[in-house]
Amino acid sequence: QVQLVESGGDLVQPGGSLRLSCATSGFTLDYNVIGWFRQARGTEREGVSCSSSDGITLYADSVKGRFTMSRDNAKKTVYLQMNSLKPEDTGVYFCARVAGVTLDTCPPASLYANWGQGTQVTVSS
Repeated sequence: QVQLVESGGDLVQPGGSLRLSCATSGFTLDYNVIGWFRQARGTEREGVSCSSSDGITLYADSVKGRFTMSRDNAKKTVYLQMNSLKPEDTGVYFCARVAGVTLDTCPPASLYANWGQGTQVTVSS
């Protein structure tokens, strides 16, 4: 059974940092693209970053230079290090997986086969 479980969301002040984790099971992380998405209340789900097993990692312009995505295939876990957080980073963060795609741009949300339940990130003073 494929599962993705996010954790690490919290309330943080502007300028602060958080590290989100996405623990995976039921599939081989090596052969999958993992994406991070976020959704603020009343808005559509937005792609944040994505990575492939061959080392390609891509970011949305809004988070470039502040967020870093990494993966530990041995632990079957994907991370999203978020620095210099802004109030506009607030939302529920989701990880998702898709197999069989080559990264030149991050796949749209509709292509991802499995999703986690999300973790809440709130950036506020």
